[in-house]
Amino acid sequence: MNRTKNQGVVWITGASSGIGLALTKQFLDAGWKVLASARGQGGLTPLLSQHEQLHFIPFDIADASQVSEVQAALMAHTDVLDCALLNAGTCEYLDMSDTDPDWKMMDRIMSVNFIGLVNSVETCLPLLKKAARPHLVGVSSQAVQAAFPQAEAYGASKAAVRYFLSSLRMDLKPFNIDVTCLMPGFVDTPLTQKNTFDMPFLMSADEAAKRMFSALDSRPFEYAFPKRLSAILWAGRHFPKWWLAKLAPKPNGQ
Repeated sequence: MNRTKNQGVVWITGASSGIGLALTKQFLDAGWKVLASARGQGGLTPLLSQHEQLHFIPFDIADASQVSEVQAALMAHTDVLDCALLNAGTCEYLDMSDTDPDWKMMDRIMSVNFIGLVNSVETCLPLLKKAARPHLVGVSSQAVQAAFPQAEAYGASKAAVRYFLSSLRMDLKPFNIDVTCLMPGFVDTPLTQKNTFDMPFLMSADEAAKRMFSALDSRPFEYAFPKRLSAILWAGRHFPKWWLAKLAPKPNGQ
């Protein structure tokens, strides 16, 4: 996006840490009014005292009962939303080696990553429809490009996000709302810092936010990065037997 002042109003979910916090800084630096949501202020606290253009609106996106309240809070700050950047998400891994796998994890992850994004769309859509050139942005993941071990819950939820946004793009065209799906690779955040496996091409949250912010200027349907990871996942998707042999745990006794 062009870095000029008075860009407009953006709503960012998952804004208290990681990519969401870095995106908040990017938009503030570019002169946007930022409405930032998360369950708690977290890393937003020092920014709130430094920027008059930043406002915090608490939102547990998995709780549909909060939609009306959060919508009213957004409307108290602005008549329109020029951009909604739905970034909030979580991650857990399903361990099939466990004698009693945590299948309820599927509900937990879907309720945040997918249903939470749907709740967020419901919240912001009336304000987007009032903008001159609205932009709806959702964050999926490069994990949807090829299968990963233990990623049944996370990958399925992000694949649902990708398809939902693709379909929504069609239905929102009559309202002139552009829809973009962002698919980052491995980013150094509090979530990924818990990972115990190799994360190729790991980048900082600031670098990821910088790339996202720049890419949104052209309003692409999808933006996946880094390209080196995209190339590897392309190979995994088109050569599934090789990918399975490379990533899957070895059978017992081998």
